[in-house]
Amino acid sequence: MTQELHIIGGGMAGSEAAWQAANMGVNVVIHEMRPQVETFAHRTGHLAEMVCSNSFRSDDDEQNAVGLLHWEMRAANGLIMATADKHRLPAGGALAVDRDPFAQSVTETLLALPSVRVEYGEITELPTDGHWIIATGPLTSAGLGAAIQAETGAERLAFFDAIAPIVYADSIDMDIAWMQSRYDKGETEEEQKAYLNCPMTKDQHEAFIDALLAADKTEFHEGETAGYFDGCLPIEVMAERGRETLRHGPMKPVGLTNAHKPDEKAYAVVQLRRDNALGTLYNIVGFQTKMKYGAQNEVFRMIPGLENASFARLGGIHRNTFINSPTLLDNQMRLKSRPNIRFAGQVTGVEGYVESAAMGLLAGRLAAAEILGKSMETAPLNTAMGALVHHITGGAEAKTFQPMNVNFGLFQPVDGLKGGRRGRKDRYKAYTDRAKGEWQSWLETYS
Repeated sequence: MTQELHIIGGGMAGSEAAWQAANMGVNVVIHEMRPQVETFAHRTGHLAEMVCSNSFRSDDDEQNAVGLLHWEMRAANGLIMATADKHRLPAGGALAVDRDPFAQSVTETLLALPSVRVEYGEITELPTDGHWIIATGPLTSAGLGAAIQAETGAERLAFFDAIAPIVYADSIDMDIAWMQSRYDKGETEEEQKAYLNCPMTKDQHEAFIDALLAADKTEFHEGETAGYFDGCLPIEVMAERGRETLRHGPMKPVGLTNAHKPDEKAYAVVQLRRDNALGTLYNIVGFQTKMKYGAQNEVFRMIPGLENASFARLGGIHRNTFINSPTLLDNQMRLKSRPNIRFAGQVTGVEGYVESAAMGLLAGRLAAAEILGKSMETAPLNTAMGALVHHITGGAEAKTFQPMNVNFGLFQPVDGLKGGRRGRKDRYKAYTDRAKGEWQSWLETYS
């Protein structure tokens, strides 16, 4: 048993960790509770199933930190990125994927490896021996969560995460909506028309905001407080911060020209992004919500072009669990009180599919090296991978620790570069150039 790596959770992090460890010559057992134990968000028993979005965000590896993380994972032979590239959908400058074929492909690839097997069923206790990675994600089961809480001596940290609705494409009125990416971004015509746009006049926008604020919403249980992750705020929470907040966020009308009325400037625009390769499903971008289902049907059909919308999935809200990693994990991602256990993915306090998979990639490599009796340093601090793992294992303030996307604010400054907005493009390019060099050197050192 000690020469096997056991991974609890077959999401993005667990799948990537298994792939990396197996390719280093380690036998891997993935423990996945689905489909025996279901969650409200998952629909299948596939590994790496995407639930709240189909986007990996920006793919720009010179001016965007998450794009740089894409680059680093591709350079490390990452399964998640290779599969995302295989099943990508047009999304302007972003990387979006066809979620069902993506998950099926990840599952088939891992199960085809003779050194990987999956055991289905829930694990509710922390293992006392062997090598383990806990990569259970934001929907960690109550039993395992209680075991983690008992071991760490701290209450489980949580915030509330929301998912956006998905609309059937044939129910959208294309006499009102049109296809265009903001500023026609993309190298091909398909990329330049990756988003479906629904325009609003000022009166329509005001009526929509009124309905949004008045709609019935999910109530929290007694004693629960809503600590939302800012990158995934419900739209009604954004609207409560100011009537113009959405118009300067997911509903901003900039960079778009109405194909039906090119001389008429929209006051606000709701965008939808293709959710599958067939183009039969579209998700409403940035429209995470805690509205009750009946209210969603009424409010979202106020959007011009969606008056007769049929929903493949309505939005929802769930409790998202993560540990206080800065106090609990060492720089090898091991639980200080039980160093045979590593944590990876969103349960560590990173946010997003890409970040979750990245932490799985690193944890899988570190665990495999330890099993094989090899020494491996964690990722270099000046890489996107290193900046992120440093943040969760000691760089963040433990008292105020909250889930974090990768961003250039986590990077050490580059000597000799001026600050300020004018120098930002050069600064970001310097960050990425430095990171790529150090990441390549790390990969070569530990290949």
